[in-house]
Amino acid sequence: MLRVAVPNKGALSEAAMSMLSEAGYLQRRDRKELRLIDEANGVEFFYLRPKDVAVFVGQGIIDLGLTGRDLFADARVGHGAEEAMGLGFGRASFRLAAPRGIFSSASELRGKRVATTYDGLLSSWLEEQGIEDVDVVHLDGAVESAVSLGVADAIADVVETGNTLKAAGMETFGEAILESEAILISASGERTAVGDGNGADRLIRRIKGVLTARQYVMMDYDIRREHLESAAAITPGLESPTISPLADENWVAVRSMVPAQQTNQLMDELYDLGARAILVTTIHACRV
Repeated sequence: MLRVAVPNKGALSEAAMSMLSEAGYLQRRDRKELRLIDEANGVEFFYLRPKDVAVFVGQGIIDLGLTGRDLFADARVGHGAEEAMGLGFGRASFRLAAPRGIFSSASELRGKRVATTYDGLLSSWLEEQGIEDVDVVHLDGAVESAVSLGVADAIADVVETGNTLKAAGMETFGEAILESEAILISASGERTAVGDGNGADRLIRRIKGVLTARQYVMMDYDIRREHLESAAAITPGLESPTISPLADENWVAVRSMVPAQQTNQLMDELYDLGARAILVTTIHACRV
């Protein structure tokens, strides 16, 4: 049975379970549940601390896990696990920050103290950048207060809107250390469950279908035959649009998947081209 780890709390938890539900998998209803077996799909779900997901996958105990790219990098599991795909939610940047006007680049941190919850990720990045003599101070929370409390000279933390930093009188500096989002990770090497046509491949395929369904809508419209080529160029679809004849031989019906964010712009272009009966419907599920 395929083993899959899901964050049991935090910002990623609800979104991860929602995505798995859309993909057709059972998910827990009680937050106290730490394990759930989906017999119909042959999957055993484990609800773990977000920081532990990468550790268990990296050790080969769990086949797949949903976590954050920042948490995955911080776990430093080496070649034990690898990123299988991005999941399109939970986007944030891992950045350096300090009181306004103190630092302008990461190189100025030599000989300074930097507080973070992600000491593994920060230490690896500092080493890659060749920035030495930095005292990395591990904190489990309230990182924004580290400087005002005299614990550190700067911090490194996940930044979504930056409002919390501004409220603390701080600003980011230097380039982003990591652009993070929710990701699906898999055990690698001989331990991997991906690629042998089993439940892991099915789960990945289903999640890709969920992502596509979220990003696209189905557009139907009627167009005169002489404008079909131009209309098809506007709505090419993933492979090719579906063309069906109408009772009036001068007209055809077209069906095509289009990016959801471009819906109204495309409808306007089609209408100006002469298309009529333009309809848009959401996609509940798909396989691509």
